[in-house]
Amino acid sequence: MIEAAQALVLDFGGVISKSLFETHQQSEKALGLPPGTLGWRGPFDPDTDSLWRAMQAGEISERDYWYRRAHETGRLVGEDWTTLPEFLQRVRGDDPVSVIRPEALAAIEAATAAGRKLAILSNELDLFYGADFRERLPFLADFDVVIDATYTQVLKPDPRAYLIVTSALGLEPAACVFVDDQFRNVRGALSVGMNAIQFDVRRPAESYSEALRLLGLGAQTEDQHGGA
Repeated sequence: MIEAAQALVLDFGGVISKSLFETHQQSEKALGLPPGTLGWRGPFDPDTDSLWRAMQAGEISERDYWYRRAHETGRLVGEDWTTLPEFLQRVRGDDPVSVIRPEALAAIEAATAAGRKLAILSNELDLFYGADFRERLPFLADFDVVIDATYTQVLKPDPRAYLIVTSALGLEPAACVFVDDQFRNVRGALSVGMNAIQFDVRRPAESYSEALRLLGLGAQTEDQHGGA
């Protein structure tokens, strides 16, 4: 246990909300597409997702990946989606709470109850979801700090991104536990002295259990969903 850990710093997409890879059935239903139409599976089946592999190899950015998925998905329904909020609104509808991970809510509740600080460090929170998205997620009121590179223009894994959030929290990097589903972002956090965990979207409860352990708190011990 790291006794100095006093804050939980979370990425948003994939860590707090379920990834789009996990909600293909919901997306296909929302778009009126036959089941199985959306075949890209990212981390759940990298061998069949060449675009994901290119992103992981650093050949394209994460934003590029999602812009291209938005464009191709829009074409399936005869629409031209030019922004990521359009894409997410169409595939996820008007109930963003339905795709929030229950493990995330449990961890947020545990951290808050124990007096730990909470922060979000995202590369594109409002860029992806739209500026009004936060108002529809009541649990965000529990967060002390939300740092969004949509506005700061300092993207993870730039070391400055992590120092922006630790400064806003009023803590040293070593007092923070950072959780992100992209290894390069985890590596960036480690480089400035943060405790960091690579979130496994296939085993969300295990990842949150480890984060809570580093905060010295009781942890979830069982993955409620058993994978994808």
